[in-house]
Amino acid sequence: MIEASLTVPERFAGVFDRHADEIHAYAGRRLGPEHADDVTAETFLVAFRKRHRYDTSRPDARPWLYGIAGNLISGHRRSEVRRLRALARAPRDAGERGAHEEERGAERASAAALRPALAAALAGLSAAERDLLLLVAWADLSYEEAAEALKIPIGTVRSRLHRVRGKLRRHLDLPEENV
Repeated sequence: MIEASLTVPERFAGVFDRHADEIHAYAGRRLGPEHADDVTAETFLVAFRKRHRYDTSRPDARPWLYGIAGNLISGHRRSEVRRLRALARAPRDAGERGAHEEERGAERASAAALRPALAAALAGLSAAERDLLLLVAWADLSYEEAAEALKIPIGTVRSRLHRVRGKLRRHLDLPEENV
């Protein structure tokens, strides 16, 4: 689609249709819903303008789009850290408690209880560490795709993730297999 859009620009709409919801959700998780629309729109505007640089030998544009979105998110870095710190301070939402909590199961309750500590741990990571971790954890990119998105070697992805997971384990006081 990207290659076809070089001669027929309207074809780029297919790239947007295929990936916009995913990029929007990622931006929303990183920065909050108030910035997600802007980051998504900017991501696809930049992608459209730079589509002639896209390596058409790559079958999937996701890593490229996440790389663009990540660069735009870095412009909002203070907002992201502020949001994570606010989540870390926030008490568990009363709306999460109630009659249906038993139905949600212990795993979901444990995740909700960890949310403030996890937000604090994420806020304490460097921008590069947080970008990599969230591309793998939230965007579900493979190590290879994350390396492509961040324009770093795959070995760097592996070693950085290993260090980040260790930091999170120590911060959250979790056993090795839980991060």
